[in-house]
Amino acid sequence: MLKNIQEKFNTLLWNTNPKNLNIFQASLIRALRIFYATSRDLSGGLPSLRATSLVYTTLLSIVPLLAVSFSVLKGFGAHNQLEPFLISLLEPLGEKGIQVSQQIISFVDNMKVGVLGSLGLFFLIFTVLSLVKKIENAFNYTWRIKITRNIFQRFSNYLSVILVGPLLLFTAAGLTASFNSSTVVETLLSIEPFGTLLLIIGEALPFVLTTITFTLIYILIPNTKVRFRSALYGAITATILWKLIGALFTAFIVDSTNYTAIYSTFAILIIFMLWIYISWLIVLTGASISYYHQNPDRTSDQSQVIRLSCRLREKLALAIMQLIASSFHHNEKPWTLKRLAKTIKISEQALMIIISALLKNNLLLRSGERNQYYLPAQSLENISLNMILEAARSAEETPLLRPDDVEAAPQVTQVIKQVEKAINDSTKTISLKELIQSPPVQS
Repeated sequence: MLKNIQEKFNTLLWNTNPKNLNIFQASLIRALRIFYATSRDLSGGLPSLRATSLVYTTLLSIVPLLAVSFSVLKGFGAHNQLEPFLISLLEPLGEKGIQVSQQIISFVDNMKVGVLGSLGLFFLIFTVLSLVKKIENAFNYTWRIKITRNIFQRFSNYLSVILVGPLLLFTAAGLTASFNSSTVVETLLSIEPFGTLLLIIGEALPFVLTTITFTLIYILIPNTKVRFRSALYGAITATILWKLIGALFTAFIVDSTNYTAIYSTFAILIIFMLWIYISWLIVLTGASISYYHQNPDRTSDQSQVIRLSCRLREKLALAIMQLIASSFHHNEKPWTLKRLAKTIKISEQALMIIISALLKNNLLLRSGERNQYYLPAQSLENISLNMILEAARSAEETPLLRPDDVEAAPQVTQVIKQVEKAINDSTKTISLKELIQSPPVQS
């Protein structure tokens, strides 16, 4: 019985073409697929491990981060918004959230940035940057991105997030407070229907601000181009989870006497760490939803299995180099990973296995904003087909496991050398330029 229900569900989910359905039905099928793929990731346990790691880093970095933010906000006269913002952020902790906020603020007040000295200031900024880097790594893993930003991009991007981000957040918090305490608003509240409308806006404003914050996080942090619609989709889901789980956390964890009875004075710390873990898990879940919304072809279980045969690796390498070299030679638009995957009709993750090998062997290089474009790394006349095939065959090899490390009989080694010599003799004289200029073979 259960097996039949599961088979019917799988048939409905994966064998149904959304193009043949109305808008509501198609949206429901896509949402179910995204939910299934995100649940699969969560059940795998890696998002949970990432969230746990971020809890540790957050605890180490929260005081230095707030100290830097406090210094920036003080220059704009907005430093008084720090404590109300923390209380709002830790609202699910109830009264314990106020205690934690006050304790953190006392730590920040005791940290005098001006008297730290050059070395102390360096370690302060380094601690903050390490937090942002670990967050980016978690997002890049969610987006299946193995290419990271270079040191200069990291420094400029991270510094802008650290310096400008808090100012925008606290400005939004200040606007919310001003809205609630404005004399004009108080006057309009007594006039219907403006009173009811303003109450609805006041209730929705925190939800909207949280959604905007999540959307910016999902767009800016991953080292790839994230569509606004996909980031917004994940942000709305994350905001709903944030509010819903926050209410449940307050009801079942914070108001429970068990933690206080078991952990005594450490109860506040344990509850604080639990909420940080849940918060990061919600953030990573929203990132996963954004990823699957932008890449619907990655939602099925079949897309998770990547097994590239030797023949497939070689054909992919030649196909990739031919497309990139042809566009480069004819001064056409350069290729991105997403465009290559769509044209060749294979997943981005499978392509990255070959592209990484081509980059490692100095046959390709990355260029453009976010290093999203691929260009030939050498003159087309200098790249032989043998170089491309050799790179494809060496994909995923490591210094710890190479063909030369495998013990084999002398006659086996001799056969391998003969095969490699035959391939080399037949392909070393053919350049990549000849490949893109040769006419297609008529069948």
